[in-house]
Amino acid sequence: MTEEAAGEETFISHLVELRDRLVRASIGVAIACGILLLWPGPARIYDFLAKPMIDSLPSGAKMIATGIASPFLVPMKVTLVLALLVALPWVFYQAWAFIAPGLYAHEKRLVLPLVVSSSVLFVTGVAFCYFLVFGRVFHFIAEFSPTSIAVMPDVENYLDFVMSMCLAFGAAFEVPVVVVILVRMGLVSVEKFKSMRRYAVVVAFVISAIVTPPDAISMLALAVPMCLLFELGLLLAPVFVRVSQAPKEA
Repeated sequence: MTEEAAGEETFISHLVELRDRLVRASIGVAIACGILLLWPGPARIYDFLAKPMIDSLPSGAKMIATGIASPFLVPMKVTLVLALLVALPWVFYQAWAFIAPGLYAHEKRLVLPLVVSSSVLFVTGVAFCYFLVFGRVFHFIAEFSPTSIAVMPDVENYLDFVMSMCLAFGAAFEVPVVVVILVRMGLVSVEKFKSMRRYAVVVAFVISAIVTPPDAISMLALAVPMCLLFELGLLLAPVFVRVSQAPKEA
């Protein structure tokens, strides 16, 4: 077998492996979605998601659906997103199983903790947003609203707002992972990051001002954790660099 044919066969085998991993990840998400459809069901899942907003509305008030299919489609979308979050460890495991054979032992010691920590941090950011931020934000909006305006949020607009906020907080909680990767790749040193602390604080507040509603509580709720997680990344980066060094580097 020629070298070109061997390389083509290896490439095809990688594509087949990638396809199998994607299928397995999709099956995991589908199983999680099926379980959530049976219990607790899309209606209860959406009611749980809408609880912070409902609690901020006047007694007896509800959200509205302007689309004909919205009462059905919106809870189904929420269930699918929740299924993806539930199956996230399985999806990351499939990604890890695909790339692990091509890594050295010292690289595996870095990638696996990063995969686990990134998934945990993302879910933590989403939970932080739901349990600690949404209630305060919606109460602030309801109290600020004039009495001449009847607050009746649309379910689709509410879902878009919630998804964008959860994505922003989930991504913001990945700051330690970004710091560790940049330091390990040698792009930025820990000393350089420490000298950029004041700029990092400014960037954190600018990002929080852009992605959160215009109130001080929600802005601080995102900016302060980002600053603390940046410091956590500076503490963990030297440890990861030391553990993941190749024998020649050590």
